[in-house]
Amino acid sequence: MAYREVSVIEIREVLRLWLRGEGLRSIATLTPQDRKTVRRYVEAAQAAGLTRESGEDQLTDELLAAVVEEVRPARPRGHGPGWERCEAERDRIKGWVEQGLTVVKIHDLLSRRGVEVAYRTLHRFCVQRCDYGRARSTVRVADGEPGGEVQIDFGRMGLLADPDTGRRRVVKALIFTAVFSRHMFVWLTHCETTQAVIDGCEAAWAFFGGVFRVVIPDNLSAVVTDADGVSPRFTDAFIEYAQSRGFVIDPARVGTPTDKPRVERAVTYVRGNFFAGEEFRDLADAQRRAERWCVEVAGRRVHGTTQARPGQVFALEEAPLLGPAPTEPYDLPVYRRAKVHRDHHIEVARALYSVPGGLIGCHVDVRADSALVRISHRGQVVKVHPRMPAGRRSTDADDLPSERTAYAMRDLDQLRAKAAREGEAVGRFAAALLDSPLPWTRMRAVYRLLGLCRKWGADRVDDACRRALDAEAVDVGLVGRMLERATERAPDAQPPAGTVLPGRFARDPDEFAVARQHRQVAQ
Repeated sequence: MAYREVSVIEIREVLRLWLRGEGLRSIATLTPQDRKTVRRYVEAAQAAGLTRESGEDQLTDELLAAVVEEVRPARPRGHGPGWERCEAERDRIKGWVEQGLTVVKIHDLLSRRGVEVAYRTLHRFCVQRCDYGRARSTVRVADGEPGGEVQIDFGRMGLLADPDTGRRRVVKALIFTAVFSRHMFVWLTHCETTQAVIDGCEAAWAFFGGVFRVVIPDNLSAVVTDADGVSPRFTDAFIEYAQSRGFVIDPARVGTPTDKPRVERAVTYVRGNFFAGEEFRDLADAQRRAERWCVEVAGRRVHGTTQARPGQVFALEEAPLLGPAPTEPYDLPVYRRAKVHRDHHIEVARALYSVPGGLIGCHVDVRADSALVRISHRGQVVKVHPRMPAGRRSTDADDLPSERTAYAMRDLDQLRAKAAREGEAVGRFAAALLDSPLPWTRMRAVYRLLGLCRKWGADRVDDACRRALDAEAVDVGLVGRMLERATERAPDAQPPAGTVLPGRFARDPDEFAVARQHRQVAQ
C-alpha cells in the first residue's frame, strides 16, 4: 500500500470519536485509518493531556499540533531519515536498478554497506527516483494523410472444422487497418505463408477499392527475412509484389507493437466481436461473413478515438486518394537457390531444367512463375525454360556436352549420322539396328558398333558390316566375332592357303633376338 498522510481534520475526527467512547477497532471501522494508526494518534493525544472526562473542548489547534509533531516529526525536505540515507546512495542504487537488480537484492546490498533503511522506503525511492518498474512514457503518433498508410498484422482467432480432413484447425486472421479512418478488412487463413499474405493483400485491395501508398506489416517471415530497426531485408517474392502493386514496405520493429498501434488493438476486437461464439460451416463461409462484418459492424460503429464511423470517413476522405486497384490476379513466382548437378540439371519444384556447361557444382538463382523459369548466375540470366509440371523436365541439347548429347537426348538421327561417318556399310548396319518399334532400346547396340570401330579400325568394321548385311544377319555380336577371327572379308577376298595374317598386336621377330656375349678365356 502506498504511503498516505493523514490530514488534521481526519486526526480531529479520530480523537472526537475516542472522546465519545468508541474503541480503537470501532474508530478504524468508521474512519479510513487502520487500527494501528488510530492507536498512535490516540496515544500521542493522551500524552499531550487529552482525557475522556474533559470533553471535546480539549481538541484545540495547539493540542492537534502537538499530536502531529509527535506522530509525524518535522521533515525539512518532506521525507524522513531513511529517505535521506537513500539519497546519499542514489547513484549506487540507480546503477543497481539499471543492472536489473530487484529491490530485495538492493536492500540486502545496502545492509552489507551498513545503510539501514526500511524496505518500503527503499521501494518508494527506487520507483520515484530511479524509475524502477515504471513503464516508459509514450506519445500519440499522428495518423498521417488520408490513403497514406495501412497497418497489417496476424492474429489467432480460434479453431474451425476443416471439411477436407474432418479435423479442427487453427484459424488466423490477417487484419488490415487504415491508419487515418480506422476502416478494417479481415482475411482468414490457416497459415502464414507468402502465398497467404499476398492472397490477403489482393483481397484487401479489392475490398478497399485501391492500394495504399505505404504498408506497415509485422515482422512476418513471409515478408521479412532479416529484421532490423533501420535496414530490414525483405523476401524477394514480397519485394516484387510491392513493386507490381506500387506500394512501399515499412515494417514494424521486432518487439515494438507501438509501431503499428492501430492494428494491434484491432486483433482483440476482431476476435471478440466477430469470431468468438460464432459457428461457421467452413473457411469460405467464415470469410464471407467476415467481409460483411467489416462493412456492417466494424465500419459503422463509432470509433472510440476518432468519434466517427470508419466506413464513412474512409469513403469520403481516403477512397478517392488510393492507388488503382489491380485488375488481374498476381502470378506469384517461386524463388530458389539451386545447385547444378553433374547431369547439367537443377531441380525446381520437383521438375528438372538443364543449365549450360561449366556451371556444374555452382549455385544459381531461380525465378519460376507459371509460364517461365529464369536461371541466373551472378546476376546474369544464363537460361530460360518453359515451366514444367512436377516430375517432368526441360532439357536443351546445347546445354549438354557434344559427345553425350545423342545419348542423353536419345537423338537417333545424330546417332545414325555418327555411324555413317565411320563407313557406308557401318551406317546402313546402324540404321538396320535402329529399325525397331522401340528404337531407343537398340541404341546400346549402335554404341557397341562404334566401339568396334575404335578397336579394330573403321575399314575392317565396314567390311564386316557389309558381309553381315549381305547375309541379313543384323547382329553386333556376330560382327565382333568376325573381327576377332579375321573373317570379315568375303571368301573370294580371302588370302591364299598357307598365308599367315599378321595379328593386330604382332611384334617384329627381331624384338625377340637376344645378343649373346662370349667370354674370352685367358690363355
